[in-house]
Amino acid sequence: MSRTKPIDRVRNIGIIAHIDAGKTTVTERVLYYTGRTYKIGEVHEGTAVMDWMAQERERGITITAAATSAEWADHVINIIDTPGHVDFTVEVERSLRVLDGGVVVFDAVHGVEPQSETVWRQADRYRVPRICFVNKMDRVGADYWRTIDMIDERLGGKPLPIQLPIGAEDTFEGVIDLIEEKAWTFPPGQDVEPVGGPVPPELVADVAKHRENLIEKTAEVDDQLMISYVEGHEVTTTELKKALRRATIANLATPVLCGAALRNKGVRSLLDAVIAYLPAPDEVPPVSGTHPDSGEPLERAPNDDEPFSALAFKIVSDPYVGRLAYFRVYSGHISEGDAVYNTAQGEKERFGRLLRMHANSREDITDVYAGDIAAAIGLKNTSTGDSLCDPAKPILLENITFPEPVVSRSIEPKTKEDQDRLGESLHRLSEEDPTFRARYDKETGQTIISGMGELHLEVIADRLQREFRVDATIGRPEVAYKETITRPTKGKGRFVRQTGGHGQFGVVDIEIEPREQNAGFEFVDATKGGSVPREYVSAVEAGVKQALETGPLGGYPVLDVAVRLLDGQHHPVDSSEMAFRNAGILAIREVMKHAEPVLLEPIMKLEISVPDNFFGEVLGDVNSRRGQVLGVEPRGKLQIISALLPLAESFGYTTDLRSLSQGRATHSMEFGHYAEVPSSVAETVAGGRVADPARA
Repeated sequence: MSRTKPIDRVRNIGIIAHIDAGKTTVTERVLYYTGRTYKIGEVHEGTAVMDWMAQERERGITITAAATSAEWADHVINIIDTPGHVDFTVEVERSLRVLDGGVVVFDAVHGVEPQSETVWRQADRYRVPRICFVNKMDRVGADYWRTIDMIDERLGGKPLPIQLPIGAEDTFEGVIDLIEEKAWTFPPGQDVEPVGGPVPPELVADVAKHRENLIEKTAEVDDQLMISYVEGHEVTTTELKKALRRATIANLATPVLCGAALRNKGVRSLLDAVIAYLPAPDEVPPVSGTHPDSGEPLERAPNDDEPFSALAFKIVSDPYVGRLAYFRVYSGHISEGDAVYNTAQGEKERFGRLLRMHANSREDITDVYAGDIAAAIGLKNTSTGDSLCDPAKPILLENITFPEPVVSRSIEPKTKEDQDRLGESLHRLSEEDPTFRARYDKETGQTIISGMGELHLEVIADRLQREFRVDATIGRPEVAYKETITRPTKGKGRFVRQTGGHGQFGVVDIEIEPREQNAGFEFVDATKGGSVPREYVSAVEAGVKQALETGPLGGYPVLDVAVRLLDGQHHPVDSSEMAFRNAGILAIREVMKHAEPVLLEPIMKLEISVPDNFFGEVLGDVNSRRGQVLGVEPRGKLQIISALLPLAESFGYTTDLRSLSQGRATHSMEFGHYAEVPSSVAETVAGGRVADPARA
């Protein structure tokens, strides 16, 4: 079966933004105007198609990235609507990894908000071209130009407005297309087409000035347009559009549009801009990877005739069809029933049914081609980030990196039946969400679940009860502390046991030293002369990693260290992998005593919008919580406080902030970094949790 649309008529886009900027509202209008749905779903009514989970409809927020596809202007647009809440940032991360373009939605009242910065940086990391949509232009306090300035100053986004708003707040009635120099007004009603006409006389001079600025800024980043501009030729509409498209795809410029999605204003022109300025799959660079055996660099061009390669970016437990794997095809094509090779797991897999997803509903398809996003049933051993490819032409694509969880809670099943179901349920949830972890604490006899925030774990607990029928009691939130060291140290681990027959003999000398923040763990074999046989080096590394899972201060994992295996001793008969693994464990416990370990805590980036008359109380409360105020910026009748706040001091902050401000202040919070815990606090945190250094 041949593809329904040529690859140059495909767009893979994500809708990304801060929470409450209107992503899902925009997506619902897109689905309606493209004919994908016959009725507009509303977030505030709990009827949004893309917010299909019960928790999403109850809370009025997006929790999981939902995929769909629609047609517009003879193009297929594959869309992923992503969450805006920081606790579900994993959904944005894995979506951007497989998308070719993004629509970043901004609230015209609040402009660039903290999570806007986070998603923008994620898009930068994956070099995703994007366009901006300044939403809520009909709201009191809407300011198009201030939002554009914030995109420039805070994000370095090189914004190029291609529309001017006609009016603002309650007088917002349309937009002027700067490229075609045409005014579009939006009569009331969801099915009424925008009305095109000439630019209003009072705005002609303004339009001419901004269009000239648009041409000049585009020419600065596009050589072809620069030649026409310098030589004084008149720049045609077609020429300007092509130049703007080239600049956008090269990530040198970001077109900006505006509208009010809830009032059905500006969504059609946004769809036109997606087609006009965001890339088709064959306009982005070939995907690169390595040969799984030799490590040789490889590339796959976005072509149906290339060997098949794809990346699984999301695993879902569907109550009707079972385990679903979402994947993006980078090259080649695949048919229902075909066998593929999972290079990450080193196993062959077979596609069962192939599905095109529309939120939580699905449509069977027989073939998937380069540039397509689809889901499959039957990939039993495939996890998030795994590469799938032609068995005869293997390639390992770059995996997706995810942040570490920062909040933990204990979970206790209420009955024996709940206990039996809990383990399998937690395993399935951790398969779906790489930022969710579950482990059994031998010291306390409790199951501990960890995630990105309080809301994240609340949703997990809710899903356990609703979807998996596990009734459980959830403990109070606890901070996921970490440990690290501050000075390099050398030490020895000696594991020698003699018990009748074969003994156990393994001796290692190691050196440990601190690394930069977020540098992770590194193990280096620096032995010479075979003092530690090569077959035992991996056992030493395994022992080192195991020992670093439990630091000396409070039993927390140790981060950002480098360990070098310097020397060792072995015995021709008594040495074994177990002996060297235990020697590695003992060596780490020895060196950690003298490496001056410190406790680390997660620090959150906090932004508070507070009315002037409550400013003093809110600021004082931040300081009382060990917060560090970074700056205060006036915005209309509000003060915007930017601060850093230890996660341990943030639990229950939403309720406290409402009390301090009579419910008028709002805030957003996201993970910033790990920092050393003050000594007075560290003693309290580690008290009662100090690991026994002699414990094996």
